[in-house]
Amino acid sequence: MPETLTRQPAEFSLWGLGWALVAGLVIFALSQVWLNSDQAILLGLIALMVTLWSNQAMPLGWVSLLPIVLFPLFGLTGTNEVAPNYAQSIIFLFIGGFLIALAVEKTELHHLISRQMLNVFPNTPRGMIFALAITSGGLSAFLSNTTTALLLMPLAMFLSDQRGLQMRFALAIAFGASVGGILTPIGTPPNLILFGFFDQHNIAPIAFGEWIALVLPLIGPMFVLLGWVLSLGTDQTPLMADFDPKPMSTDQKKVARLLYLLVAVLGINTLLSVGWSLPGLNEKGLLLGFGLMLFLPPFGILTWADTRRLPWDILFLFGAGFAIAQAFDSTGLADRLAWALQTLAVHPLWLVLGLLSAMVTFSTVITSNTALIAMVLPVVFAVCEQSGLDPRLLMMVATVSASYAFMLPISTPPNAIALSSGAVSVKQMAQYGVLFNLAGISLVTLTGLLYWQWVL
Repeated sequence: MPETLTRQPAEFSLWGLGWALVAGLVIFALSQVWLNSDQAILLGLIALMVTLWSNQAMPLGWVSLLPIVLFPLFGLTGTNEVAPNYAQSIIFLFIGGFLIALAVEKTELHHLISRQMLNVFPNTPRGMIFALAITSGGLSAFLSNTTTALLLMPLAMFLSDQRGLQMRFALAIAFGASVGGILTPIGTPPNLILFGFFDQHNIAPIAFGEWIALVLPLIGPMFVLLGWVLSLGTDQTPLMADFDPKPMSTDQKKVARLLYLLVAVLGINTLLSVGWSLPGLNEKGLLLGFGLMLFLPPFGILTWADTRRLPWDILFLFGAGFAIAQAFDSTGLADRLAWALQTLAVHPLWLVLGLLSAMVTFSTVITSNTALIAMVLPVVFAVCEQSGLDPRLLMMVATVSASYAFMLPISTPPNAIALSSGAVSVKQMAQYGVLFNLAGISLVTLTGLLYWQWVL
């Protein structure tokens, strides 16, 4: 059985659970110095869950369902308010994408695609890491980074049977999608939220071509750093020796045609959404619809038994992220953080940009980047109105920093998809992610200070 989307449950660890409880209690105690009781409890519970996600003392899905029990238990919000977060529309986009990924694996279509890629790029681990990262980033500029990661992840598992290389390939796809997703205004949800905010508050928009010119100096160095770091320590021997072309089977042709049609429809829908949109037509429904088509004639690739291999723990993980974002709002913690953010305005611009970028980037450890940027942009706009700072500059720094979030699977959808492959642990993602987080903060700050402030 292919290993992609097949995860082994974590073993129970009493020591790991004990450390998570200690972390939660320490954060709760420290937070009471400047937060009220509910806000301190929320941060303590978040610290508990983040620690359990990181040390894998309990299964990922088990931890991700805790908000439904703990948030009402501690009086932070009601069960009826928490539970709907686990049925947000983006979760059905994931289900559709996972169904397509299962069909690609079942027909072994990713074997053929992998061989074609190896004919174009260097047939070494380093060459394939750069190839996967750049391909993922390029597609994410026009399709969503979630869709891109879902379509490419099966390739990462086929290219090598070495677990260490599979981990690096999966991270190259996930991190590459985040790096390249900011290339266009339509490449990632935080970008779309920013442009919607511009329109809502009558702020001069950034033209499509102008946006690309603004972010190119940031994307290039990030791709170089990403490929170089992930390929450190790898043995640069050829990955495969078999490059003989093989004819596509009937089932592979069916899935390939479905993928071509899906990419075409998504691309057309994305272009339409820039000027106008068709009623009821969005990427989430489209991806789920195409996934369901795989059960029907003339495809008939999947059976309902195949859905047992869907990574439900990853779907629960995103529900937990939305639940945390809601609790931030209901407890007033978001407003409290907004007040703290306003104190930044008195500092020099380089420090304001650096602290804002760091605050947004590392806040994605506890909530999704989409939910986070929706909360942060109104705060940043209010700070700019009070201080006279350029709102377009600060909001662009915040938006890009939200996309450059690499530490945990809850941060961005591509990270969660990499975890669903089974080749990446939360600990490994955090080890590489903290380095890329720091690099992203530095590059975003320098780009904003040396370039964006003069041309925006």
